[in-house]
Amino acid sequence: MDIKGLVDKLHSLERKVLPLLNKYVNFDDLVKNSSLQEVEVMRALQWLENKEVVKINSKEVKTISLTEKAKVYKELPERTILNSLSDKETTLEELKNKTKLNDTEINATIGLLKKKASIDIQKDKTLKIRLNENGKKLVNKKTPEEELFIQIPNHNNYYKTDLTFDQLNDEQKTAFENLRSRGLVTLNIHKERIIMLTDLGKELIKQKIDLNVIESLTHEVIKNKEWKKKKFRAYDIKINVPSINRGKRHFVDQSIEYIKQIWLDLGFQEITGNIVETAFWDLDALFVPQDHTAREMQDTFFIGSKGTMAKGKLPEELANKIKKVHENGYNTGSKGWGYKWKPEIAKQLLLRTHTTVLSAKTLSKLKKQDLPDKFFAVGKVYRNEALDWKHLFEFYQVEGIVVDPNANLRNLLGYLKEFFRKMGYTDVKIKPSFFGYTEPSAEIFAYNPVKRQWVEVGGSGIFRPEVTKPLLGFECPVLAWGLGMERIITSYYGINDLREIYKNDLKYLREVKEFSM
Repeated sequence: MDIKGLVDKLHSLERKVLPLLNKYVNFDDLVKNSSLQEVEVMRALQWLENKEVVKINSKEVKTISLTEKAKVYKELPERTILNSLSDKETTLEELKNKTKLNDTEINATIGLLKKKASIDIQKDKTLKIRLNENGKKLVNKKTPEEELFIQIPNHNNYYKTDLTFDQLNDEQKTAFENLRSRGLVTLNIHKERIIMLTDLGKELIKQKIDLNVIESLTHEVIKNKEWKKKKFRAYDIKINVPSINRGKRHFVDQSIEYIKQIWLDLGFQEITGNIVETAFWDLDALFVPQDHTAREMQDTFFIGSKGTMAKGKLPEELANKIKKVHENGYNTGSKGWGYKWKPEIAKQLLLRTHTTVLSAKTLSKLKKQDLPDKFFAVGKVYRNEALDWKHLFEFYQVEGIVVDPNANLRNLLGYLKEFFRKMGYTDVKIKPSFFGYTEPSAEIFAYNPVKRQWVEVGGSGIFRPEVTKPLLGFECPVLAWGLGMERIITSYYGINDLREIYKNDLKYLREVKEFSM
C-alpha cells in the first residue's frame, strides 16, 4: 500500500478525525473532541473504513433511566410513607398532609405496603393505618427497589458511566421490573460504536497529515493565489462512486425481442392480432366442443356488461364448415362431436386464452401456392387462474406453426430443441400427451434448479384434420406449439416465482442483467 498516496487522497474530514484516533476510540468521545458535527465524524469514519484504515464495531447498550414521573422524587413514595407512620393509627388525611403525596400516589403505595405485610389497616368511619412489626423493620432497611432507585442517574442523556441492565444481578433485575411496572424507570437501548485502527491505520497515523489542503479549485483560490501556498488533495480514481441509473427496457421486453429474433433467424414470419376475440376463433375453429370446461367462466374471461354477453361477428362460410365438423365431422374423416352447434355461443367475445387463435386465422388465409410457410407470435393471453409460483392469469405465450406438406413429428421436435438451445437450456424433456386439437401431442418440460422439479413450459403437436381441413380447405400437416414465456425466462433471471416478474421492484429492475445468450 502506498501510504504517501493514501495521505494525499484523504478528505479534510478524514484529516481532522484521524489524529484523534490515537486518543479516543468511542464514537461519542470523538464527536465531543473533534469540533465537528456528528454526521461529519460518521462520514469521515465510513470513508476511512472503506479505505480499510479503521474498523467500526457497533454494540447495543441497555441503560436504565428514571421516567419524568420518578425524577420529582427524592426517595420512593413507600419510603416517604414509612417514615411518616408509626405504631399509632394515622388517617389518610393526616398522611397526605405529612407526605405531600397526591391521592393516587398514596393509594398505590398503601397497596404496595399492604402487599409486603408492612402495615395494618383499620376501617372505621375513616381509614386508619399503622405500622406493624414488619413495617418497623422496613423503616431502618432499604428495599432492593430503593437501592436500585438511588443508583440510577437523574438525566436524559447517555453516558458511559450510566447503569446498564447487564450490570444488574437477579435481585436487582426483579427490582427493576417492579419499578418499571410502576412507571418509575425505563430501559433505553443505545448503539455504542467503537473505532479500532487497522494495521494500515496504525501506519497511516504515524504520517505527517497536513490539515491545510485545497479540496477543490475555485475562483477564490485562483484569485488569492492560494494554490501557490497549499497542496491540492489528490483525486482517488478507484473510489466507489454512486451508480448512474440509466433508462433501459424492461427485462420482459428484452426477452420478447430476443425470442422474436430466434424465430426470425429460423425463417419464421411474425403474426399479430387482437386481444379480444370471438369464441369461434379462440375455441370453435380449434375443434373445442361448445360444452367443454374451457368455456366456463371459471376458466375464461368473457366480455359483457350487467350479465349480458358481448357478441362478435362470424365469418359465414367458414362458420358453416366449422358447424359441420363439430356436428358430424364434415369431410375430415371424423365423426365430429355429435351435438347441435350453436352460432350464438361461438359469437361470445372473450380475452384470448391462447395465441393459437392467431394460427387459426393465419391458416384460414393461406393458399396452396403459399406453402411451405411458417409463422410465430409472442403475445399476451388471459386465463382465469389462481395465482401461485408457476401460474399467472395474464402472461405471454410463444406461438409457432409450420405449414408444410412434408412436415413431420421429427421436424417438430427439432424446432423445439433448437429454440430451447438458443434460450440457454441444455436439457429439456418432451413427453407424449393429449390436446384436443393436435394428434400426436407432446408436452415440453424444463428443469427448475431452485424448486428441484421439472416444470411444464408448453404444449405442442400436429393439428388434427378437424382443424386444418376447414381452415385451409385442403389436407396438410401443420406443426404447432404454444409455450409459456415467463416460465422459460425464469431460469436465466434466477426467478423462483412467476409473480416476481411483474412486481416492478425498482432496485431489481436497475440491477437485473441484460437478456443475451
